Amino acid sequence: MTAAMTISLTVNGQTHALEIEPQETLLHVLRARLGLTGTKANCEEGECGACTVLLDGQPVNSCLLLAVRAEGSRIQTIEGVAEDGQLTPLQEAFAAEGAIQCGYCTPGFLLTTAALLSANPHPTDEEITHALSGNICRCTGYTKIVKAVRQAAAKGVQA
Repeated sequence: MTAAMTISLTVNGQTHALEIEPQETLLHVLRARLGLTGTKANCEEGECGACTVLLDGQPVNSCLLLAVRAEGSRIQTIEGVAEDGQLTPLQEAFAAEGAIQCGYCTPGFLLTTAALLSANPHPTDEEITHALSGNICRCTGYTKIVKAVRQAAAKGVQA
């Protein structure tokens, strides 16, 4: 039997001290312990990107990351994206372009796009496609998603 441990995580700007089991993934901690269900549990193998969160500004598959490895990190989930309950320009671009079909994959795409635009405010279509290659969508065919990222970049959206 493994011993529980206490870790500290800053999630969406709020610091949490959590007692966890060493084998718990960040995905499980976010969903089950913090109630942040916008981070989706899907393949749990790092293949689909539905569980993507930003860890210190970088997109990661939270299903593959042990929570203990995130100790002391800044984590942003989809719940931390909207500003004062209002959609961000990035979210508006996704909605305007119809890049949100069923919406299941949208949180992962939005967070990955936020990281991309933060690092590269004017990506080419090839750079957008490469950045989003770890996220799977079964509804849109990706054209609308790339168009939404392009629209957000053209408006100077950087996160």
